[in-house]
Amino acid sequence: MTTEPVTLKQIAEVTGGELSGDGTIVVTDVSHDSRRAGPGSLFVAVRGGLFDAHKFVPQVISQGAVGVISELDASAAELQLAELQSGRGLAPAGFAWIQVENVRRAMALAAAEVHHHPSRELQLVGITGTNGKTTTAYLIASIPEAAGEPVLMTGTVEYRIGSERRKADRTTPEATDMERMLRRGVDVDCKTAVMEASSQAMDFHRCDALEYAVAVFSNLTRDHLDYHKTMENYWYAKQRLFDGRLGSRPRTSVINVDDGYGVELAERLKREGLQVVTYALKAEADVTARNAEFSLEGMRFTLNTPRAVRDFRSPLVGPPHIYNTLAAIASGLALGYDLEVITGALEKCTGAPGRFERVPHDGDFAVVVDYAHSDDALLNVLRTAREVTTGKIITVFGCGGDRDGSKRAPMGEAAGSLSDVVILTSDNPRTEDPEKILADAEIGIQKTGKPYRKIADRREAIHEAIAQARSNDLVLIAGKGHEDYQIIGREVFHFDDKEIAREALAERAGTPTG
Repeated sequence: MTTEPVTLKQIAEVTGGELSGDGTIVVTDVSHDSRRAGPGSLFVAVRGGLFDAHKFVPQVISQGAVGVISELDASAAELQLAELQSGRGLAPAGFAWIQVENVRRAMALAAAEVHHHPSRELQLVGITGTNGKTTTAYLIASIPEAAGEPVLMTGTVEYRIGSERRKADRTTPEATDMERMLRRGVDVDCKTAVMEASSQAMDFHRCDALEYAVAVFSNLTRDHLDYHKTMENYWYAKQRLFDGRLGSRPRTSVINVDDGYGVELAERLKREGLQVVTYALKAEADVTARNAEFSLEGMRFTLNTPRAVRDFRSPLVGPPHIYNTLAAIASGLALGYDLEVITGALEKCTGAPGRFERVPHDGDFAVVVDYAHSDDALLNVLRTAREVTTGKIITVFGCGGDRDGSKRAPMGEAAGSLSDVVILTSDNPRTEDPEKILADAEIGIQKTGKPYRKIADRREAIHEAIAQARSNDLVLIAGKGHEDYQIIGREVFHFDDKEIAREALAERAGTPTG
Protein backbone atom coordinates (compact mmCIF):
# COMPACT_ATOMS: atom_id res chain seq x y z
CA MET A 1 0.00 0.00 0.00
CA THR A 2 1.23 3.49 -0.82
CA THR A 3 1.31 5.91 2.10
CA GLU A 4 2.36 8.94 0.08
CA PRO A 5 0.50 12.12 1.11
CA VAL A 6 -2.51 13.00 -1.00
CA THR A 7 -2.76 16.57 -2.30
CA LEU A 8 -5.70 18.71 -3.35
CA LYS A 9 -4.43 18.49 -6.93
CA GLN A 10 -4.73 14.69 -6.77
CA ILE A 11 -8.24 14.95 -5.34
CA ALA A 12 -9.25 17.29 -8.15
CA GLU A 13 -7.87 14.81 -10.69
CA VAL A 14 -9.63 11.71 -9.29
CA THR A 15 -12.95 13.54 -8.90
CA GLY A 16 -12.74 15.31 -12.27
CA GLY A 17 -13.13 18.60 -10.41
CA GLU A 18 -11.97 22.14 -11.12
CA LEU A 19 -9.46 23.33 -8.53
CA SER A 20 -9.32 26.93 -7.29
CA GLY A 21 -6.44 27.39 -4.88
CA ASP A 22 -3.16 25.78 -3.94
CA GLY A 23 -3.09 22.22 -5.27
CA THR A 24 0.01 21.25 -3.26
CA ILE A 25 -1.84 21.32 0.07
CA VAL A 26 -1.93 17.86 1.69
CA VAL A 27 -5.30 16.36 2.65
CA THR A 28 -5.42 13.99 5.63
CA ASP A 29 -9.17 13.38 5.89
CA VAL A 30 -12.44 13.93 4.03
CA SER A 31 -15.58 14.80 5.96
CA HIS A 32 -19.22 15.64 5.22
CA ASP A 33 -19.69 16.48 8.91
CA SER A 34 -18.58 20.01 9.78
CA ARG A 35 -17.87 18.94 13.35
CA ARG A 36 -15.18 16.53 12.14
CA ALA A 37 -13.61 18.86 9.58
CA GLY A 38 -10.46 19.86 11.45
CA PRO A 39 -6.87 20.60 10.38
CA GLY A 40 -5.99 18.88 7.11
CA SER A 41 -9.61 18.01 6.31
CA LEU A 42 -11.41 18.47 3.02
CA PHE A 43 -15.04 19.39 3.72
CA VAL A 44 -17.76 18.07 1.42
CA ALA A 45 -20.55 20.63 1.12
CA VAL A 46 -23.70 18.66 0.31
CA ARG A 47 -26.93 20.48 -0.44
CA GLY A 48 -29.74 18.26 0.85
CA GLY A 49 -33.49 18.53 1.14
CA LEU A 50 -33.36 19.83 4.71
CA PHE A 51 -30.23 21.99 4.81
CA ASP A 52 -27.33 23.32 2.77
CA ALA A 53 -23.91 22.43 4.19
CA HIS A 54 -22.33 25.48 2.54
CA LYS A 55 -23.41 27.51 5.56
CA PHE A 56 -20.78 25.63 7.56
CA VAL A 57 -17.87 26.70 5.33
CA PRO A 58 -16.79 29.56 7.64
CA GLN A 59 -16.86 27.16 10.58
CA VAL A 60 -14.75 24.47 8.94
CA ILE A 61 -12.14 26.99 7.76
CA SER A 62 -11.88 28.38 11.27
CA GLN A 63 -11.31 24.77 12.42
CA GLY A 64 -8.38 24.33 10.04
CA ALA A 65 -9.99 22.63 7.04
CA VAL A 66 -7.91 23.00 3.88
CA GLY A 67 -10.69 23.10 1.32
CA VAL A 68 -14.21 22.38 0.17
CA ILE A 69 -15.69 20.07 -2.45
CA SER A 70 -18.86 21.58 -3.88
CA GLU A 71 -21.12 21.56 -6.91
CA LEU A 72 -21.01 25.38 -6.84
CA ASP A 73 -18.73 27.05 -9.36
CA ALA A 74 -15.57 29.04 -8.76
CA SER A 75 -17.40 32.37 -8.55
CA ALA A 76 -19.38 31.00 -5.61
CA ALA A 77 -16.08 29.97 -4.07
CA GLU A 78 -14.74 33.50 -4.43
CA LEU A 79 -17.89 34.86 -2.81
CA GLN A 80 -17.50 32.53 0.15
CA LEU A 81 -13.86 33.52 0.61
CA ALA A 82 -14.60 37.24 0.28
CA GLU A 83 -17.25 36.93 2.96
CA LEU A 84 -14.74 35.22 5.19
CA GLN A 85 -12.21 38.02 4.74
CA SER A 86 -14.58 40.92 5.22
CA GLY A 87 -17.02 39.50 7.73
CA ARG A 88 -14.91 37.34 9.98
CA GLY A 89 -11.35 38.46 9.40
CA LEU A 90 -10.30 34.95 8.36
CA ALA A 91 -7.58 34.69 5.74
CA PRO A 92 -8.30 32.26 2.89
CA ALA A 93 -4.59 31.64 2.30
CA GLY A 94 -3.86 27.90 2.28
CA PHE A 95 -7.47 27.10 1.44
CA ALA A 96 -8.92 25.74 -1.81
CA TRP A 97 -12.20 24.96 -3.54
CA ILE A 98 -12.92 22.00 -5.83
CA GLN A 99 -16.00 22.29 -8.00
CA VAL A 100 -17.43 18.94 -9.13
CA GLU A 101 -20.39 17.74 -11.14
CA ASN A 102 -21.73 15.30 -8.52
CA VAL A 103 -20.69 16.08 -4.96
CA ARG A 104 -21.78 12.73 -3.51
CA ARG A 105 -19.80 10.72 -6.03
CA ALA A 106 -16.83 13.04 -5.57
CA MET A 107 -17.05 12.50 -1.80
CA ALA A 108 -16.66 8.74 -2.26
CA LEU A 109 -13.79 9.08 -4.73
CA ALA A 110 -11.96 11.62 -2.56
CA ALA A 111 -12.39 9.57 0.63
CA ALA A 112 -11.10 6.41 -1.06
CA GLU A 113 -8.06 8.30 -2.38
CA VAL A 114 -7.19 9.99 0.92
CA HIS A 115 -7.44 6.70 2.86
CA HIS A 116 -5.47 4.85 0.15
CA HIS A 117 -8.29 2.52 -0.94
CA PRO A 118 -8.47 0.23 2.11
CA SER A 119 -11.06 -2.03 0.43
CA ARG A 120 -8.22 -3.28 -1.80
CA GLU A 121 -6.46 -4.61 1.32
CA LEU A 122 -9.55 -6.41 2.65
CA GLN A 123 -11.90 -9.10 1.46
CA LEU A 124 -14.96 -6.85 1.36
CA VAL A 125 -18.41 -8.47 1.27
CA GLY A 126 -21.43 -6.35 0.30
CA ILE A 127 -24.97 -7.63 0.92
CA THR A 128 -28.04 -6.20 -0.79
CA GLY A 129 -31.69 -7.24 -1.10
CA THR A 130 -34.94 -6.41 0.67
CA ASN A 131 -34.85 -8.98 3.47
CA GLY A 132 -32.12 -10.85 5.31
CA LYS A 133 -29.21 -8.42 4.95
CA THR A 134 -28.57 -7.95 8.65
CA THR A 135 -28.73 -11.61 9.68
CA THR A 136 -26.60 -12.60 6.68
CA ALA A 137 -24.00 -10.00 7.69
CA TYR A 138 -23.81 -11.44 11.22
CA LEU A 139 -23.49 -14.97 9.84
CA ILE A 140 -20.74 -14.08 7.38
CA ALA A 141 -18.86 -12.10 10.04
CA SER A 142 -18.89 -15.13 12.34
CA ILE A 143 -16.78 -17.12 9.83
CA PRO A 144 -13.50 -15.14 10.03
CA GLU A 145 -14.07 -14.81 13.78
CA ALA A 146 -14.26 -18.62 14.03
CA ALA A 147 -10.96 -18.72 12.12
CA GLY A 148 -9.42 -16.50 14.81
CA GLU A 149 -9.41 -13.31 12.74
CA PRO A 150 -10.76 -9.88 13.73
CA VAL A 151 -13.55 -8.72 11.42
CA LEU A 152 -15.13 -5.43 10.42
CA MET A 153 -18.92 -5.28 10.03
CA THR A 154 -21.33 -2.44 9.35
CA GLY A 155 -25.11 -2.67 9.18
CA THR A 156 -28.48 -1.77 10.61
CA VAL A 157 -27.72 -2.75 14.21
CA GLU A 158 -24.08 -1.92 14.90
CA TYR A 159 -20.65 -1.08 13.52
CA ARG A 160 -17.91 -3.49 14.58
CA ILE A 161 -14.16 -3.14 14.01
CA GLY A 162 -12.42 -6.05 15.70
CA SER A 163 -13.29 -5.73 19.39
CA GLU A 164 -14.62 -2.18 18.96
CA ARG A 165 -18.42 -1.87 18.74
CA ARG A 166 -20.85 1.02 18.52
CA LYS A 167 -24.49 1.52 17.65
CA ALA A 168 -25.12 2.07 13.95
CA ASP A 169 -26.06 5.54 12.72
CA ARG A 170 -27.48 4.17 9.47
CA THR A 171 -27.55 0.87 7.59
CA THR A 172 -24.81 1.92 5.15
CA PRO A 173 -22.43 4.64 6.41
CA GLU A 174 -21.58 7.70 4.34
CA ALA A 175 -18.56 7.14 2.10
CA THR A 176 -16.33 9.32 4.27
CA ASP A 177 -17.15 7.27 7.38
CA MET A 178 -16.95 3.95 5.55
CA GLU A 179 -13.49 4.58 4.11
CA ARG A 180 -12.28 5.78 7.52
CA MET A 181 -13.63 2.61 9.17
CA LEU A 182 -12.15 0.34 6.52
CA ARG A 183 -8.73 1.92 7.03
CA ARG A 184 -9.14 1.39 10.79
CA GLY A 185 -10.04 -2.24 10.05
CA VAL A 186 -6.82 -2.72 8.10
CA ASP A 187 -4.88 -1.11 10.95
CA VAL A 188 -6.22 -3.63 13.49
CA ASP A 189 -5.43 -6.58 11.19
CA CYS A 190 -8.90 -7.34 9.86
CA LYS A 191 -8.74 -9.45 6.71
CA THR A 192 -12.50 -9.49 6.01
CA ALA A 193 -15.10 -6.72 6.12
CA VAL A 194 -18.84 -7.27 5.80
CA MET A 195 -21.36 -4.52 5.03
CA GLU A 196 -25.03 -4.09 4.25
CA ALA A 197 -25.46 -2.12 1.03
CA SER A 198 -28.89 -0.51 0.93
CA SER A 199 -30.46 0.64 -2.33
CA GLN A 200 -30.75 4.26 -1.17
CA ALA A 201 -27.12 4.27 -0.03
CA MET A 202 -26.01 3.08 -3.45
CA ASP A 203 -28.16 5.74 -5.10
CA PHE A 204 -26.41 8.31 -2.89
CA HIS A 205 -22.98 6.95 -4.01
CA ARG A 206 -22.00 5.79 -0.51
CA CYS A 207 -20.61 2.53 -1.96
CA ASP A 208 -18.79 4.09 -4.92
CA ALA A 209 -15.04 3.37 -5.16
CA LEU A 210 -15.32 0.30 -2.91
CA GLU A 211 -13.88 -2.90 -4.37
CA TYR A 212 -15.85 -6.00 -3.39
CA ALA A 213 -14.49 -9.52 -3.15
CA VAL A 214 -18.06 -10.83 -2.79
CA ALA A 215 -21.46 -9.26 -3.49
CA VAL A 216 -24.60 -11.01 -2.19
CA PHE A 217 -28.14 -10.65 -3.55
CA SER A 218 -30.79 -12.01 -1.16
CA ASN A 219 -34.18 -11.15 -2.71
CA LEU A 220 -36.34 -8.28 -3.91
CA THR A 221 -39.82 -7.50 -2.63
CA ARG A 222 -41.81 -4.29 -2.22
CA ASP A 223 -40.19 -1.79 0.13
CA HIS A 224 -38.93 1.81 0.08
CA LEU A 225 -41.27 2.80 -2.74
CA ASP A 226 -41.78 6.16 -1.03
CA TYR A 227 -38.23 6.83 -2.26
CA HIS A 228 -37.85 4.66 -5.39
CA LYS A 229 -41.46 5.15 -6.62
CA THR A 230 -41.45 1.95 -8.74
CA MET A 231 -40.12 -1.59 -8.41
CA GLU A 232 -38.14 -1.01 -11.61
CA ASN A 233 -36.27 1.87 -9.98
CA TYR A 234 -35.73 -0.16 -6.82
CA TRP A 235 -34.32 -3.09 -8.82
CA TYR A 236 -32.11 -0.79 -10.88
CA ALA A 237 -30.64 0.65 -7.67
CA LYS A 238 -29.92 -2.81 -6.23
CA GLN A 239 -28.02 -3.82 -9.36
CA ARG A 240 -25.38 -1.15 -8.74
CA LEU A 241 -23.57 -3.62 -6.50
CA PHE A 242 -23.03 -5.98 -9.45
CA ASP A 243 -22.97 -4.03 -12.71
CA GLY A 244 -19.91 -1.81 -12.32
CA ARG A 245 -21.64 1.51 -11.67
CA LEU A 246 -19.88 1.71 -8.29
CA GLY A 247 -16.56 1.80 -10.14
CA SER A 248 -15.73 -1.91 -10.35
CA ARG A 249 -17.47 -5.27 -10.28
CA PRO A 250 -17.27 -7.82 -7.46
CA ARG A 251 -14.86 -10.71 -7.84
CA THR A 252 -17.69 -13.16 -7.05
CA SER A 253 -21.46 -12.65 -6.96
CA VAL A 254 -23.49 -14.85 -4.58
CA ILE A 255 -27.14 -14.95 -5.69
CA ASN A 256 -30.42 -16.46 -4.46
CA VAL A 257 -31.95 -18.19 -7.49
CA ASP A 258 -35.21 -19.02 -5.74
CA ASP A 259 -35.92 -15.31 -6.32
CA GLY A 260 -37.02 -14.30 -9.84
CA TYR A 261 -34.87 -11.18 -9.82
CA GLY A 262 -31.95 -13.32 -8.66
CA VAL A 263 -32.40 -15.70 -11.59
CA GLU A 264 -32.33 -12.76 -14.01
CA LEU A 265 -29.22 -11.33 -12.37
CA ALA A 266 -27.33 -14.64 -12.21
CA GLU A 267 -28.04 -15.48 -15.85
CA ARG A 268 -26.90 -12.05 -17.04
CA LEU A 269 -23.68 -12.10 -15.01
CA LYS A 270 -22.85 -15.60 -16.24
CA ARG A 271 -23.41 -14.52 -19.86
CA GLU A 272 -20.95 -11.72 -19.24
CA GLY A 273 -18.36 -14.24 -18.06
CA LEU A 274 -18.40 -13.22 -14.39
CA GLN A 275 -17.94 -15.51 -11.40
CA VAL A 276 -21.31 -16.46 -9.87
CA VAL A 277 -22.16 -18.79 -6.96
CA THR A 278 -25.87 -19.57 -6.65
CA TYR A 279 -27.85 -20.74 -3.64
CA ALA A 280 -31.43 -21.96 -3.23
CA LEU A 281 -33.81 -23.98 -1.13
CA LYS A 282 -36.06 -25.06 -4.03
CA ALA A 283 -34.15 -24.58 -7.30
CA GLU A 284 -30.98 -26.29 -8.46
CA ALA A 285 -27.98 -24.27 -7.31
CA ASP A 286 -24.35 -24.51 -6.23
CA VAL A 287 -25.28 -24.42 -2.53
CA THR A 288 -28.62 -25.91 -1.46
CA ALA A 289 -30.56 -27.14 1.55
CA ARG A 290 -32.78 -30.22 1.47
CA ASN A 291 -34.94 -32.13 3.99
CA ALA A 292 -35.34 -29.13 6.27
CA GLU A 293 -36.88 -29.47 9.75
CA PHE A 294 -37.84 -26.60 12.05
CA SER A 295 -38.61 -26.09 15.71
CA LEU A 296 -38.44 -23.25 18.22
CA GLU A 297 -34.99 -24.54 19.13
CA GLY A 298 -33.64 -24.11 15.59
CA MET A 299 -33.43 -25.88 12.26
CA ARG A 300 -31.63 -28.78 10.59
CA PHE A 301 -31.17 -29.70 6.95
CA THR A 302 -28.94 -31.53 4.51
CA LEU A 303 -26.39 -29.09 3.13
CA ASN A 304 -25.15 -29.62 -0.43
CA THR A 305 -22.07 -27.73 -1.61
CA PRO A 306 -19.52 -28.29 -4.39
CA ARG A 307 -17.10 -29.49 -1.70
CA ALA A 308 -19.26 -31.83 0.38
CA VAL A 309 -22.71 -32.95 1.53
CA ARG A 310 -23.36 -32.91 5.25
CA ASP A 311 -26.01 -32.62 7.95
CA PHE A 312 -26.29 -29.11 9.31
CA ARG A 313 -27.90 -27.71 12.47
CA SER A 314 -28.47 -24.07 13.42
CA PRO A 315 -30.02 -22.23 16.38
CA LEU A 316 -31.78 -19.93 13.91
CA VAL A 317 -35.48 -20.55 13.36
CA GLY A 318 -37.41 -20.74 10.10
CA PRO A 319 -37.11 -20.92 6.28
CA PRO A 320 -35.93 -17.30 5.81
CA HIS A 321 -32.89 -18.13 7.93
CA ILE A 322 -32.05 -21.07 5.67
CA TYR A 323 -31.60 -18.54 2.86
CA ASN A 324 -29.44 -16.32 5.07
CA THR A 325 -27.38 -19.34 6.10
CA LEU A 326 -26.91 -20.56 2.52
CA ALA A 327 -25.82 -17.06 1.48
CA ALA A 328 -23.26 -17.07 4.28
CA ILE A 329 -21.97 -20.54 3.36
CA ALA A 330 -21.64 -19.58 -0.31
CA SER A 331 -19.86 -16.36 0.66
CA GLY A 332 -17.50 -18.18 3.01
CA LEU A 333 -16.57 -20.59 0.23
CA ALA A 334 -16.04 -17.68 -2.20
CA LEU A 335 -13.75 -16.05 0.37
CA GLY A 336 -11.67 -19.22 0.55
CA TYR A 337 -12.56 -20.48 4.03
CA ASP A 338 -12.60 -24.21 4.75
CA LEU A 339 -16.09 -25.74 4.84
CA GLU A 340 -15.51 -27.09 8.35
CA VAL A 341 -14.65 -23.60 9.61
CA ILE A 342 -17.75 -22.18 7.88
CA THR A 343 -20.22 -24.73 9.22
CA GLY A 344 -18.62 -24.73 12.67
CA ALA A 345 -19.13 -20.96 12.88
CA LEU A 346 -22.70 -20.99 11.57
CA GLU A 347 -23.84 -23.86 13.77
CA LYS A 348 -23.10 -21.62 16.78
CA CYS A 349 -24.08 -18.19 15.46
CA THR A 350 -27.39 -16.89 16.84
CA GLY A 351 -27.70 -14.23 14.16
CA ALA A 352 -28.72 -10.60 14.56
CA PRO A 353 -30.64 -9.10 17.48
CA GLY A 354 -34.37 -8.68 16.85
CA ARG A 355 -34.64 -11.26 14.08
CA PHE A 356 -37.10 -13.94 15.27
CA GLU A 357 -35.60 -13.38 18.71
CA ARG A 358 -37.33 -15.22 21.55
CA VAL A 359 -37.98 -13.42 24.83
CA PRO A 360 -37.12 -16.04 27.49
CA HIS A 361 -39.68 -16.74 30.23
CA ASP A 362 -41.06 -19.66 32.24
CA GLY A 363 -44.47 -19.83 30.57
CA ASP A 364 -45.72 -22.50 28.16
CA PHE A 365 -46.10 -20.12 25.21
CA ALA A 366 -43.57 -18.26 23.08
CA VAL A 367 -42.93 -14.54 22.72
CA VAL A 368 -40.92 -13.51 19.64
CA VAL A 369 -39.63 -10.09 18.55
CA ASP A 370 -38.86 -9.49 14.88
CA TYR A 371 -37.82 -6.53 12.72
CA ALA A 372 -40.28 -7.40 9.90
CA HIS A 373 -41.59 -4.07 8.59
CA SER A 374 -42.81 -4.91 5.08
CA ASP A 375 -45.60 -7.21 3.91
CA ASP A 376 -43.18 -9.79 2.50
CA ALA A 377 -41.02 -9.81 5.63
CA LEU A 378 -44.13 -10.12 7.79
CA LEU A 379 -45.38 -13.06 5.71
CA ASN A 380 -42.00 -14.76 6.03
CA VAL A 381 -41.84 -14.43 9.79
CA LEU A 382 -45.47 -15.59 10.13
CA ARG A 383 -44.75 -18.64 7.98
CA THR A 384 -41.88 -19.42 10.31
CA ALA A 385 -44.15 -18.95 13.33
CA ARG A 386 -46.73 -21.28 11.78
CA GLU A 387 -44.05 -23.93 11.17
CA VAL A 388 -43.11 -24.07 14.87
CA THR A 389 -46.40 -23.32 16.64
CA THR A 390 -49.19 -25.74 17.50
CA GLY A 391 -51.35 -23.09 19.18
CA LYS A 392 -52.59 -19.69 18.06
CA ILE A 393 -50.46 -16.88 16.63
CA ILE A 394 -51.17 -13.46 18.13
CA THR A 395 -49.49 -10.75 16.07
CA VAL A 396 -48.74 -7.20 17.20
CA PHE A 397 -47.61 -4.89 14.39
CA GLY A 398 -47.77 -1.34 13.09
CA CYS A 399 -46.59 0.72 10.13
CA GLY A 400 -44.19 3.64 10.09
CA GLY A 401 -45.38 7.20 9.55
CA ASP A 402 -43.89 9.52 6.90
CA ARG A 403 -42.90 6.41 4.93
CA ASP A 404 -44.26 4.31 2.06
CA GLY A 405 -48.02 4.30 2.64
CA SER A 406 -48.66 1.81 -0.15
CA LYS A 407 -47.41 -1.10 1.94
CA ARG A 408 -49.78 -0.54 4.90
CA ALA A 409 -52.83 -2.41 3.59
CA PRO A 410 -50.65 -5.27 2.26
CA MET A 411 -49.01 -5.51 5.68
CA GLY A 412 -52.44 -5.71 7.28
CA GLU A 413 -53.46 -8.43 4.86
CA ALA A 414 -50.23 -10.33 5.52
CA ALA A 415 -50.78 -10.16 9.27
CA GLY A 416 -54.39 -11.31 9.00
CA SER A 417 -53.69 -14.10 6.53
CA LEU A 418 -51.47 -16.16 8.82
CA SER A 419 -52.34 -14.91 12.32
CA ASP A 420 -55.22 -16.07 14.48
CA VAL A 421 -55.53 -12.71 16.21
CA VAL A 422 -54.07 -9.35 15.17
CA ILE A 423 -53.44 -6.36 17.42
CA LEU A 424 -52.80 -3.33 15.24
CA THR A 425 -50.71 -0.66 16.93
CA SER A 426 -48.20 2.13 16.31
CA ASP A 427 -44.67 1.66 15.06
CA ASN A 428 -42.91 5.01 14.57
CA PRO A 429 -45.81 7.34 13.66
CA ARG A 430 -43.44 10.30 13.30
CA THR A 431 -45.47 13.35 12.19
CA GLU A 432 -48.48 11.43 10.89
CA ASP A 433 -51.71 10.87 12.81
CA PRO A 434 -51.36 7.37 14.36
CA GLU A 435 -55.06 6.68 13.88
CA LYS A 436 -54.76 7.42 10.15
CA ILE A 437 -51.87 4.94 9.85
CA LEU A 438 -53.89 2.30 11.69
CA ALA A 439 -56.87 2.91 9.42
CA ASP A 440 -54.71 2.38 6.32
CA ALA A 441 -53.44 -0.97 7.63
CA GLU A 442 -56.89 -1.99 8.88
CA ILE A 443 -58.17 -2.18 5.30
CA GLY A 444 -55.87 -5.14 4.66
CA ILE A 445 -56.77 -6.99 7.86
CA GLN A 446 -60.47 -6.66 7.09
CA LYS A 447 -59.95 -8.51 3.79
CA THR A 448 -58.93 -11.62 5.72
CA GLY A 449 -61.87 -11.66 8.12
CA LYS A 450 -59.56 -12.36 11.08
CA PRO A 451 -60.36 -10.91 14.52
CA TYR A 452 -58.33 -7.83 15.38
CA ARG A 453 -58.09 -4.90 17.76
CA LYS A 454 -56.69 -1.43 17.25
CA ILE A 455 -54.60 -0.18 20.17
CA ALA A 456 -52.52 2.84 19.19
CA ASP A 457 -50.39 2.73 22.36
CA ARG A 458 -47.69 0.14 21.59
CA ARG A 459 -47.00 -0.68 25.25
CA GLU A 460 -50.67 -1.35 25.88
CA ALA A 461 -50.87 -3.47 22.70
CA ILE A 462 -47.95 -5.68 23.77
CA HIS A 463 -49.43 -6.12 27.25
CA GLU A 464 -52.78 -7.09 25.74
CA ALA A 465 -51.23 -9.67 23.39
CA ILE A 466 -49.28 -11.36 26.17
CA ALA A 467 -52.32 -11.35 28.47
CA GLN A 468 -54.28 -13.21 25.76
CA ALA A 469 -51.68 -15.96 25.19
CA ARG A 470 -52.52 -19.53 26.19
CA SER A 471 -50.58 -22.82 26.19
CA ASN A 472 -48.60 -23.44 22.95
CA ASP A 473 -49.50 -20.01 21.51
CA LEU A 474 -46.93 -17.68 19.97
CA VAL A 475 -47.00 -13.90 20.42
CA LEU A 476 -45.21 -12.16 17.55
CA ILE A 477 -44.22 -8.52 18.14
CA ALA A 478 -43.20 -7.27 14.72
CA GLY A 479 -41.74 -4.13 13.20
CA LYS A 480 -39.05 -2.78 15.51
CA GLY A 481 -36.81 -5.73 16.32
CA HIS A 482 -33.51 -4.45 17.73
CA GLU A 483 -34.63 -0.81 17.84
CA ASP A 484 -34.80 0.77 21.28
CA TYR A 485 -36.72 3.91 20.41
CA GLN A 486 -40.06 5.19 19.13
CA ILE A 487 -40.51 8.38 17.14
CA ILE A 488 -43.72 10.28 17.88
CA GLY A 489 -44.02 13.67 16.24
CA ARG A 490 -40.44 14.88 16.05
CA GLU A 491 -39.44 13.46 19.44
CA VAL A 492 -37.54 10.23 20.02
CA PHE A 493 -38.49 8.21 23.10
CA HIS A 494 -36.82 5.14 24.57
CA PHE A 495 -38.89 2.10 23.65
CA ASP A 496 -37.69 -1.51 23.45
CA ASP A 497 -40.17 -4.25 22.47
CA LYS A 498 -38.19 -6.85 24.43
CA GLU A 499 -38.23 -4.72 27.58
CA ILE A 500 -41.97 -4.15 27.30
CA ALA A 501 -42.55 -7.85 26.67
CA ARG A 502 -40.58 -8.76 29.80
CA GLU A 503 -42.58 -6.17 31.71
CA ALA A 504 -45.86 -7.71 30.49
CA LEU A 505 -44.66 -11.26 31.23
CA ALA A 506 -43.70 -10.25 34.77
CA GLU A 507 -47.08 -8.59 35.25
CA ARG A 508 -48.85 -11.72 34.02
CA ALA A 509 -46.77 -13.91 36.34
CA GLY A 510 -47.40 -11.56 39.25
CA THR A 511 -43.70 -10.90 39.81
CA PRO A 512 -41.99 -7.50 40.18
CA THR A 513 -40.01 -6.23 37.17
CA GLY A 514 -37.25 -4.68 39.34
